[in-house]
Amino acid sequence: MAEPQALAPLSLVVLISGRGSNLKAILEAIDRGELPARVSAVISSNAGAPGLEHARRRHIDTLALDAADYPQREDYDRALQGLIDRFEPGLVVLAGFMRILTPGFVRHFSGRLINIHPSLLPEFRGLDTHRRAIAAGARLHGASVHFVTEELDGGPVIAQARVPVLPDDDARTLAARVLAREHQLYCQVIRWIAEGRVGYDGRQVLFDGQPLQTPLQPDARNEDAGI
Repeated sequence: MAEPQALAPLSLVVLISGRGSNLKAILEAIDRGELPARVSAVISSNAGAPGLEHARRRHIDTLALDAADYPQREDYDRALQGLIDRFEPGLVVLAGFMRILTPGFVRHFSGRLINIHPSLLPEFRGLDTHRRAIAAGARLHGASVHFVTEELDGGPVIAQARVPVLPDDDARTLAARVLAREHQLYCQVIRWIAEGRVGYDGRQVLFDGQPLQTPLQPDARNEDAGI
């Protein structure tokens, strides 16, 4: 009997705007052989983004697209779409890409576009999530990975990582703990997609071919520690 062939690495294009900490975590997981993927290109909305250096050190194509050159959001997104399509990615990964994407762009990459958001969606959509969670008296906070749809931070959630909000937390300390879990969570979800275990049929997330009823929690056994 012939041995099963290994899956070809999933081609990723990663979009960033700043320091690229999630990009760094993805690249390091690939380097360790833990993630069956390859980053084909990194595109930034900011030519000075520190995160581009993570890709340059590995001789990965890096590009920058300055919004100042595109007064209309639709024109920017069409140009961005053209750049991404050159690399024919299996998955487009938003990793701190600080732009609201237009509906046409989202539709073009439907089912191939994911984002990580620093809250337990649908709670605290938008910005400043850590301060808002503390102000609301939340006992649990965390991060969510979701497929991107036309609704801002409203796409179906694939997986979540939860962290306790401690009595002495401020936005900075809470953000640091959430970020550490973000890195693990994003790599795990990308691995599931690369292995064909997670998909999106335009209506719902599928896991191992079945509709996902609630977000996956890769480290659920430890999520409530400290509460």
